[in-house]
Amino acid sequence: MTEFAHYRPGEYASEHIRITPTKLADGRQFFYVDDDPDYVSGKKTRQLTDPRKLANRFEPGIDGEGNPIPVQAPQMRRDPLTGDWIPMATARMNRPITAGPGATASGNPLAARKPGNPYQDGEIPDTDYNVVVFENRFPSMNRLPGQDDAVTYVDGNPLWQQRPAAGRCEVVCFDPGETSLPADLPVFRLRTVVEAWAFRTAEISAIEGIEQIFPFENHGQEIGVSLAHPHGQIYCYPFIAPRLEQELRQTQEYHERTGGNLLRDILQGELEAEQRIIMRNSTWIAYVPAAARWPLEVHLQPVRGGVLTLDQLTDDERWGLAYMYSALLKRGNAFFDRGDGQGMDLPYIAAWHQAPVRDPRRINYSLNLQFFSFRRAANKIKYLAGSESGMAAWISDTTPEKIASRFRALGPVDIED
Repeated sequence: MTEFAHYRPGEYASEHIRITPTKLADGRQFFYVDDDPDYVSGKKTRQLTDPRKLANRFEPGIDGEGNPIPVQAPQMRRDPLTGDWIPMATARMNRPITAGPGATASGNPLAARKPGNPYQDGEIPDTDYNVVVFENRFPSMNRLPGQDDAVTYVDGNPLWQQRPAAGRCEVVCFDPGETSLPADLPVFRLRTVVEAWAFRTAEISAIEGIEQIFPFENHGQEIGVSLAHPHGQIYCYPFIAPRLEQELRQTQEYHERTGGNLLRDILQGELEAEQRIIMRNSTWIAYVPAAARWPLEVHLQPVRGGVLTLDQLTDDERWGLAYMYSALLKRGNAFFDRGDGQGMDLPYIAAWHQAPVRDPRRINYSLNLQFFSFRRAANKIKYLAGSESGMAAWISDTTPEKIASRFRALGPVDIED
């Protein structure tokens, strides 16, 4: 395997996973993360050359009169009322959408390359793959070479700070199957996805200006997914996102007041209460939080304390996570009964909350996954209306105990790992 500056594979990944870096035609980084023995051993090799003729992403374009068009870097502005940074990426308006009524392209840019296919703007150079990771072609945040990150002011007014949204956005394709569901992927493939998350967390943590690394998965048309292919993303913020900032304030205040770790004490409290624990194995515990907001919400934490980020997980913990994530997705799809016993393809968001990269409060945080869906019945969704959207004041349509009871009815609490 290629040696990387900061990522260190464990015993399993050293023997069973091969990461091969290359670059796409416009200069973006691309990584094959293979678990196929033929590619891991080197018996077979991947296609490293992107056949498309794409302009370098950092080179100016040319308008109809031959004049250069400067690259438009994403910008962000700070809301003086909340202190939140708001990235503004107008280039994303032109990204292709291949799912739903607003589809603008008939091809799938996340599919393996198909020679002779009329759609020839796919992102994968090879005709097959296991898992791949690459920089997003239409990023919400991006750093331009030589870019000045200094704060300036909108209209010259110090009320409104602005600066480049010098972060990074990556795509993680979980599998080459264009119509496969993440819930149906074999555990060994999800284990490869976990390794990809750990690999990128380790490497991106060293990039200048990155403050938070956020792997997440949007799944389902109702969530607003523009590509149906099984995939997730990694947003790397040049600031700490509002939700994590809230959690850091709470965990730090709790530590200063009690000397404890809030997330670890929440987990211990759920274990003692027991009724909201829905799954556990030797390395992970899944529970419905006592103050759940969403009509379906599950949090995952590692059993071992002191784990701040995905790259700090051991081999056993990465395997345990793959087994638990697979079980969680399957049970999520079975959660709502439409009367035919078949369940449904649940729309969900899976959000990894990791300790920030540099903030000193990171030491009192703990790695956790927050998994939720806004579906509240087989034929109903929860709309975020006046109270939620206007005041961020959540009104729950159910109770955590009812959510947990339904999950516990779908399978045993103790699962294999």
